[in-house]
Amino acid sequence: MKKYDVAIIGAGTSGLTARREVAKVTDNYVVIDDGPLGTTCARVGCMPSKVLIQAANDFHRRHSLGQQGIHGGETLTINRDQTMEHVRSLRDRFVRGVKNSLPSWENKLIRKRARFIDPHTLDLGYEKIQADKIIIAVGSRPIIPEAWSAYRDHLITTDQFFELDKLPETMAVLGLGVIGLELGQALHRLGVNIIGISRGKRMGGLSDPEVQDYAYEKLAQEMEINLEGAKIVEVNSENKLVLDVNGKKRSVDKALISIGRRSNIDRVGLENLNVTLDENGVPAHSQQNFSLNEYNHIYIAGDVTADRTILHEAADEGFIAGYSAANGNDCFKRRPLLSVTFSDPNIGVIGQSYDELKSNGVDFVSGQVSFEGQGRSIVKLKEKGILKVYADKKDGRILGSELFAPDGEHLAHLIAWGIAMKLTVTEMLTMPFYHPVVEEGLRTALRDAREKLDIESNIELIRCQDPPIR
Repeated sequence: MKKYDVAIIGAGTSGLTARREVAKVTDNYVVIDDGPLGTTCARVGCMPSKVLIQAANDFHRRHSLGQQGIHGGETLTINRDQTMEHVRSLRDRFVRGVKNSLPSWENKLIRKRARFIDPHTLDLGYEKIQADKIIIAVGSRPIIPEAWSAYRDHLITTDQFFELDKLPETMAVLGLGVIGLELGQALHRLGVNIIGISRGKRMGGLSDPEVQDYAYEKLAQEMEINLEGAKIVEVNSENKLVLDVNGKKRSVDKALISIGRRSNIDRVGLENLNVTLDENGVPAHSQQNFSLNEYNHIYIAGDVTADRTILHEAADEGFIAGYSAANGNDCFKRRPLLSVTFSDPNIGVIGQSYDELKSNGVDFVSGQVSFEGQGRSIVKLKEKGILKVYADKKDGRILGSELFAPDGEHLAHLIAWGIAMKLTVTEMLTMPFYHPVVEEGLRTALRDAREKLDIESNIELIRCQDPPIR
């Protein structure tokens, strides 16, 4: 039986990041993966979806060209088949980029499925191996309720979507989380008749009631959104999928299932280990080094944890697990949450959400800005949005933010950096803001928060006698 210093189960973002750290310390390691290579993000997630969104937003821009004196936009047409070919072409480029490093370590890759026999032994089907340290990075898969299995031919998961040669004329999007909202709006802008189905207004992860209400109102002005959920009724004689939406029967060609993803942890033989599982079936583990509570030589990282299922988080977790497996368990601090939905306007949840602050009993103030009437937003003809920033009432430190705003992807980064640096409202206001830029909206929200804090000075420049900012 072959024995390794480290075995990594999974060659996605977290597994590949872990491999790089392990390879710095030992050459006696193995990576085990029986699925398609190239990472979820590059193949079916963040990258191809952004290509589709870019095409959809470029085409949608035709509606505002006349306002600028640019005529002819109303005659623009789109070939959706060519759009999907373009998406797949760039998708394949991204996948090739991920695979470029493979030749340098291909001799370490075993294309099999691994299952635990005991805490140090893995069954690969044709052989068994042992490892001193094991990293579980097997990712996740789309959730499809068993009750819907009879309608499989009319259901499309996010893993299947980008293989469509031809987009349907009508589609229901079941679930308006990050991916559902992104693809739903993009498809609507490409001319697909979309029915968006959600249960409540928590779209894109928003939890602040005021931001939720505003985002729903603006998004519902553009495309049909139902907040009461829907039931699949049947496939009718015209081969259409029939849904019950608020008591009315609606027929569509296909339904995009985007109600979440489930961890693949159930595929690695955990039943052969004595581990405590949470409600998602994920083993209890450390947030400082991602080792399992019961076995500190086994680590779990990436989407398989069912927590913070975002690429940069998967990479961070893979780094921590790989570093700890190769160098000994250490303690790492997580970066502040940074979640962006590439709807238009962008949705962002940064640091501690409104719900999190409320549930933890934090005493905080909210600073707010509307982008209706904000200078740069007017110039860009994107005069739509709201941003709220949350600050600790005791010391003014920035705790979190929720936004639905133009260029929100960039605003979210600024706020996340401020949280990471533990900056206060006053300290963030000493930063330079150019004019006219969308970032001035953040400054307005910070000023609004300052007015609600017990801060006497409103000086936004650093005086010579003031201590330097951390």
